[in-house]
Amino acid sequence: MSVAPIKAFSEKAKADPELGAQLKACQKIKELRALAQAQGFEIEENSLYPPNNPQFTEDQLSERLIKALLRV
Repeated sequence: MSVAPIKAFSEKAKADPELGAQLKACQKIKELRALAQAQGFEIEENSLYPPNNPQFTEDQLSERLIKALLRV
C-alpha cells in the first residue's frame, strides 16, 4: 500500500486546474479512483484512509470526501 500514486495524482491535480475541478466534483471514492486511473494513477482504496497521512488538501476535495479522507 503505497501512497506515492496518491501524492503524485494530488500534485498533478494542483498543477492542472481542469483536473483539479474534476477532482473536487468527485463525491465518492470510486469516482476519485476512476479519475485517477484515467490519468494513469493506480490508487488502492485502503491506502486513502487513515492511519496513512492525507495526500489531498481540503480545497481539493468535495465536502463528502473531506469527511471521509481527512479526519475532519
